Amino acid sequence: MGIPGVEEAVEAFEAAAAEFAAVVRRGLDGRGSRTGSQTDSGGGSGGGDPLRGQADACLDGLGGSVRVDAMVAAFRVRLAAAYAGKAAALDGPVRSPGEHTAQEMGVVSEVACALTVSERSASALLAQAHELTTALPLTLAALQSGDLSWQHARVMVDETTGLDAAGAAALEARFLGPDVPDRARECPAGELVPSRFRAKARTWRERHHPVSIEKRHARSVLDRRLEYVPDRDGMAWLSAYLPADRAAGIWNGITATARTLQGPAETRTMTQLRADIAAKLLLSGAAGDETTADGAPGIGIVAGNEALAGRVPVPDGIDGGQVPSPAAQVLVTVPVFALMGLTDEPATLDGYGPIPASMARSLVADGAGSFHRVLTDPRNGAPLEIGRQSYRVPAAMRQWLRMRDGKCPFPGCSNQSLDNEADHLLAWADGGTTGISNLGQPCPKHHRLKHTTAWTPTEASIDKPPGWTSPTGRHYQSEHQDWEPPRLPAQVLAASWNETPP
Repeated sequence: MGIPGVEEAVEAFEAAAAEFAAVVRRGLDGRGSRTGSQTDSGGGSGGGDPLRGQADACLDGLGGSVRVDAMVAAFRVRLAAAYAGKAAALDGPVRSPGEHTAQEMGVVSEVACALTVSERSASALLAQAHELTTALPLTLAALQSGDLSWQHARVMVDETTGLDAAGAAALEARFLGPDVPDRARECPAGELVPSRFRAKARTWRERHHPVSIEKRHARSVLDRRLEYVPDRDGMAWLSAYLPADRAAGIWNGITATARTLQGPAETRTMTQLRADIAAKLLLSGAAGDETTADGAPGIGIVAGNEALAGRVPVPDGIDGGQVPSPAAQVLVTVPVFALMGLTDEPATLDGYGPIPASMARSLVADGAGSFHRVLTDPRNGAPLEIGRQSYRVPAAMRQWLRMRDGKCPFPGCSNQSLDNEADHLLAWADGGTTGISNLGQPCPKHHRLKHTTAWTPTEASIDKPPGWTSPTGRHYQSEHQDWEPPRLPAQVLAASWNETPP
């Protein structure tokens, strides 16, 4: 008996492959003509210009190749899972754990040789294929139809790991379910670059995981570590696995210091400056003392952080003296009831994602100068108030933009809001106003793209970041923040039940 839906999937693949082939011919050598089914994904049109028509066909072909790749990946998943099942049936029942291990090794080796990949890659594919064919039907269906890439499917497998069947189904439905009213809107999962899809999926998973983020964080803190990996050309990687608030504080403090060193005479890039500042701080005597037994910074680390804040001189070699670094001003979005300690739902650290409510309360209570508190509405999770030290309107507007967008609004860009600046969508000289609906916060790279090319941002609103229109007329949506209504504490729910309806 065949697998249900395979014949329909093969027919759909043949049709997509034929359409792709026609677009390739038209784009690469001008052969063939546009058919009624071959439309631009975003509105591009060749008009009567043959060269423009070929250029548009190239973009159509690139988009079509993604769909064909996804369909091929879906068949690869089905074939790998089917082979594993048939190989087990051919080998017969296993009589010992050793036989089971040997059988698995044989299957992995066979698949690795057939695909010309390492056994580690083959083993990963078989595990992913098992999950997709047994536990993630919506993901496999989206992959088979070409609406989701293989990278997106792998993200879904990763983020559902450790969830029970109900949790995995809920996460799938959030992003792929057609009939779920509160699934992710505005920018479908397949239209997000995989890294941004992972960020959204992970955020939803953290908010809805059956085990409290407080408990998971307490376990993970025990795994904090520093890692060193040699690399080529006399280089090496040094990375630290730390609690999010400490890691964000270090990163943003170093970034703020690096900004103050930029200028006409500075030839180093921001990336190089960050590396140099971190190296000097870690190698200087300021960072030599050990931390306390509970992992809190010792005297040396505190001195290093003070250097970042401009209270003590930055170590020699970074610049000629003391650097008055500005505060990093990281936004911490905290549900009102979580800040009051009535619920343990996650808060959100700008540039990172969900953090335990206890961590957010600590940042607020300790009065960390580089963290700005943002309360959210208990009814719908939308931003309610920005805590700020200045009443100047431009500063408040910039902070609101950071809440609205979360990052550079250009599709696929992950540059966090701390590195971006407010920019008029419609230029002031052309009649544009200075208001949230006419402001974006592109990163420096995409800010230059706007002013030096025909890429143009589209309309925005108080809660909707601008999309973008390309020089070929294709429109690309921007990723939206996923605000969610917070969980109400038990005493509030009890009070609501006792109220008399109006």
